[in-house]
Amino acid sequence: MARVGIIGIGHGVFGRRSDATVQELAFEAFRLAVEDAGLSRDEIDASVIGSVPEYHKQRSLAGVVQEYLGLNPKPTWLTEVACASGSAAIRTAWMAIRSGVHRVVAVIGCQKMTELSTPEILALMGRVGEVQWESIFGTTFPAYYAMFANRHMHEFGTTREQLSQVAVKNHYYGARNPVALFRKEVTLEKAGASEDVSSPLQVFDCCANADGAACVILADEARARHAPKEPVWLDGMGCATASMSVLRRPDLVGLPSATEAAAQAYRMAEVGPNDIQVADVHDCFTIAEIMAYEDLGFCAKGEGGRFIADRRPYIGGKVAVNVDGGLKAKGHPIGATGVSMTCEIVKQLRGEAGERQVPEAKIGLTHNVGGIGQYCFVQVLRKD
Repeated sequence: MARVGIIGIGHGVFGRRSDATVQELAFEAFRLAVEDAGLSRDEIDASVIGSVPEYHKQRSLAGVVQEYLGLNPKPTWLTEVACASGSAAIRTAWMAIRSGVHRVVAVIGCQKMTELSTPEILALMGRVGEVQWESIFGTTFPAYYAMFANRHMHEFGTTREQLSQVAVKNHYYGARNPVALFRKEVTLEKAGASEDVSSPLQVFDCCANADGAACVILADEARARHAPKEPVWLDGMGCATASMSVLRRPDLVGLPSATEAAAQAYRMAEVGPNDIQVADVHDCFTIAEIMAYEDLGFCAKGEGGRFIADRRPYIGGKVAVNVDGGLKAKGHPIGATGVSMTCEIVKQLRGEAGERQVPEAKIGLTHNVGGIGQYCFVQVLRKD
């Protein structure tokens, strides 16, 4: 079947955006993507919005965003799979184009999170876990990932220092990303001395809530080949799920949904993990990035701690991981995160990442996790 290409990207600044409503954040990214693609609104057939509605007072968010973008009466719809909503929106648009229903689709990931307090956000996120038998006992996202970290340490000897090394790397690159929430490097000593959140996870092991939006414009192959910029192709698309209850998983040292989604994406793109030159992975917590190294096949199971200790996920190492700062430094406006990841890989494959550029990058990957691994989307992107 014909390929689907990304012909335009746009990315707003992530942070405490008290200056903008959620639809204004969406417009900020959409305007940049339309300009990047050299399109007019009339050439866009439909839009897909990735967002989690519980964080907004407005219900049916897609309609409000669609109207503000001036895209009525074109069709629009919302996708929601927790923190993977943005990548789900991209997959939905990709399927619409592959099916022949639409030729050009705008995907906007957008979220306002800082209008809620941290306890309110923790309560909402905790309910992504299995409500009957887990979240009613007070499980939160940090507590779930603390269980992963403790088990990984127990089975493989992963160290507290190796967790901090992930934070140091991602803040190093985040300091060089003009749209990141945190643009300051941190030392290993500072990261390791931060306050406990849920042992063994500390403040610098945890990503921050943020407001923000990102947009990608997808087109069928015929239209993409006439775009002003060389398209980046979505050549591998994987998607998988796991049990809502974490305690029903086979183990607590990885995400089975990520392993399955990666296998699907590699198979479709006819590549393997050793072909990936740059990746954006879902580092909601530092242990999540270490598990992602293993789940995606960048290293063997249990070797993720050594992988970061040896600086293999830096530019110049085996595969450059989260050189936009990741969720850890860039921030995590949950509906926007998956689209933001895709924007970063497109920039890398175009050679537009500036001082964060991975030399001669031609194949990249995104790994976007929803919930505590209940959902996972993996994309393999390629430049001809």
